[in-house]
Amino acid sequence: MHESDAGLLAPGWAGSPAETATGDRAFLQAMLDAEAALTRAQSTAGLAPAGAGPAVTEAADADRFDVRDLALRARSDGNPVVPLVADLTSAVPEEARPYVHRGATSQDILDTATMLVASRTLVAVLADLERAAAELARHAAMHRDTPMAARTLSQHAVPTTFGLKAAGWRALALDARDRLAAVRDSLPVQLGGVAGTLAAFSAFSAAPDDVDGPALVAVYARELGLMEPALPWHSLRTPIADLAGALTFTAGALGKAAADVLTMSRTEIGEAEEGQGGDSSARRHRTDPVRATLIAAAARRAPGLAATLYGSLAAEDERPAGAWHAEWEPLRDLLRLVGGAARDAAELMAELRVAPYAMLENLHLTDGLIVSERLVAVFAGRIGRVRAEEVLAGAAARARSETADLSDVLFDVLNEEPELAGLDLAELTDPTRYTGSAGRLTDRALDRR
Repeated sequence: MHESDAGLLAPGWAGSPAETATGDRAFLQAMLDAEAALTRAQSTAGLAPAGAGPAVTEAADADRFDVRDLALRARSDGNPVVPLVADLTSAVPEEARPYVHRGATSQDILDTATMLVASRTLVAVLADLERAAAELARHAAMHRDTPMAARTLSQHAVPTTFGLKAAGWRALALDARDRLAAVRDSLPVQLGGVAGTLAAFSAFSAAPDDVDGPALVAVYARELGLMEPALPWHSLRTPIADLAGALTFTAGALGKAAADVLTMSRTEIGEAEEGQGGDSSARRHRTDPVRATLIAAAARRAPGLAATLYGSLAAEDERPAGAWHAEWEPLRDLLRLVGGAARDAAELMAELRVAPYAMLENLHLTDGLIVSERLVAVFAGRIGRVRAEEVLAGAAARARSETADLSDVLFDVLNEEPELAGLDLAELTDPTRYTGSAGRLTDRALDRR
C-alpha cells in the first residue's frame, strides 16, 4: 500500500505551515490555479469565450483529482502537467475543453505553479521571521547591559553583553526577512509556449496579427498576483536562483543564532536554555536544545540544496532536459527546511531562558585576564606599549601558574613600576566595566524596524 511522506524523518518541518503549503496537494492546486488563470486570461484578451475561464476555474479543484495516479502517469512524459491537462480537460464542459492549456507548454504551468507555491509558503515564513525578530528585540532590550564573555575561536576574548548578541541575531533575522520579502514580491509567472515565443497563442487565433503575446502575459500575471516577467524564463533561471539564495541565507542566518544557543546551553556553560527543550531517551538529568538543533540541521542542509539549484542555471537551449527537472525536489525541500526553521526560531526565541548569573560567573573564569586588552591600553599610556605588554605578559603568566587573580598579581607589579602608581586596579580588572559601546550599538540596532 502506498504511504505518503508524513515527515517521520523530518521533524524540522513536520507540522509547520510550510509542510502544508508545499505538499503534493498544494502543488497540484497551484498547477490547477495556473491552468485556470491561463484560460481566464485568454477570455479577457478575447482569445477564448467568456464562459471558458469560469468553467475551467470551477473544475480546477485539487480534491477532484488523484495525486498518486497523476504521479505515476507523470513517468510517461517526465512531468505531472501532461496527465493533469488530460484529466482537467475531461472535467470541464465539452464547450470549454479546447481552451484548457491552449498555447502553453508544461513548463509554463509547472514553473508558474512553483512560483505560486513559493509565494504562499513565504507568507508564513515571513510572519515567523517577524515573530522571531520581535522576541529578539525583547531580549536585546532586556539584556542591553547584561555582561558576558565574548568568544572568538571558541575562547574568551573580551567582555560583551547579551543584549548586543541578541541584537546581532535580530539583525540577521531582519536581513533574511528583507531578502525573502523582496524575492516574494518579484516572483514571476511563466508563459512562453514551447520555445518562449508565444507563437501558439497567435496560431490559435482567427486574427493572429491582432494577438499581443506580452499583453496576454501581463493579464496572466494579474490573474495570479505574480510579477510579469520581461521575457519567458524557461532556461533563464534567475527567479529560481534568487529564491534559492534568499532561502539559503535565511537558513544560515537562523543557524547562526541556533549555533550560539547550542554553545551557550552546554552543561558547563549554562548561559541559556530552551524553555521547552526535549527529553533525552536515556538521560533524564538534562533538557536538550531541540529547536536549536533542528535549525542548525536546516542550516547545514540548505547550501547543498541551493548548489543543485544554482547548478541548473547552466541550462541548454530554449528549454533544457534535466536542468529544469533537477530543480523540483531541492526547491521544495528548501522551502520546507526554511519554513520549519523559521517556525522553530520564533518558538525558540519566545521561550529562551537567559541566565545572567552564569554569564557573570563565566566572565570571571580567567581571573581578570579577559580585560588584558584594556590593561595594555592603559599601561601603554604611562610606560609605552612594548613595556606594557611585557609587564602584563609576566603578570598573566604568574597569575596562571599561581592560580591567582590577575588584580592581586598586578598589585605587586604596580609597586615595581612607579609610573603605574595610583591606578584603580579594582575598576580596571572588572570585566563588567569593559563592554565598550555594546549598549549604544544595541540601541542603534533596535532602531531598525
